[in-house]
Amino acid sequence: MDTDAETGTRERVLAAVLTHGPVSALELARMLGLTPAAIRRHLDALQKEDSVEVKLVRGEGGAGRPARRFVASKRSHEGLDDDYAATAAAALRTLGEVGGAEAVRRFARDRFERMGEKYAPRVEAAGPDIDARAQALVEALTEDGFVGTKRDVGLGLPPAMKSVQVCQGHCPILELAAEFPEFCAEETDVFAKLLGVDVRRLSTLATGGHVCTTHVPIGRRRDADSRRESAVNHQMKEGA
Repeated sequence: MDTDAETGTRERVLAAVLTHGPVSALELARMLGLTPAAIRRHLDALQKEDSVEVKLVRGEGGAGRPARRFVASKRSHEGLDDDYAATAAAALRTLGEVGGAEAVRRFARDRFERMGEKYAPRVEAAGPDIDARAQALVEALTEDGFVGTKRDVGLGLPPAMKSVQVCQGHCPILELAAEFPEFCAEETDVFAKLLGVDVRRLSTLATGGHVCTTHVPIGRRRDADSRRESAVNHQMKEGA
């Protein structure tokens, strides 16, 4: 029988997988200050209860044997009460039958516009730097239960080509988003507005991905800055 300490450690392991997955047992051991043997014991237990699963990942170039990485299972992402999720889905189906697809999109748009209004002051406080704004967005997402992380990509590339990935390890409305993709689309639009650049959704939990991943180019100027410069140039041409 598990002790309270064992249960607490297992919850830490699951939280780390949820946040950093796909992640190896060795990486988890380093993060949590545990031995690889202890990590594997907890991972075995989490697999038996269907909380984590194994993903085989090939190295760069596809060479060598695939490495084992651990990710949170669908069960671990179930953030809504089943009855509530079923009721909400039924209500949205009825809304779609009465008002059509546009009514569902409008509902999703309203929900994420409220998210945008909530996050905007925090993101704006980060200043004009897109990387800093992305970090502020990640922190806001984490506070709302989305388990946000930011990954740097494009290292070694020219500044204009650098980018980051905003990742969400958990989706509190996963069941709804799986049935109604409008939720993911509207969320992506809100991210673009908050960050001020065109972003691209690479994967979603709702479509079977292990995390929701949004590509954010950080080497470009923000849309607002570009529009402002265009307006100034236009005024200068008119005054010439």
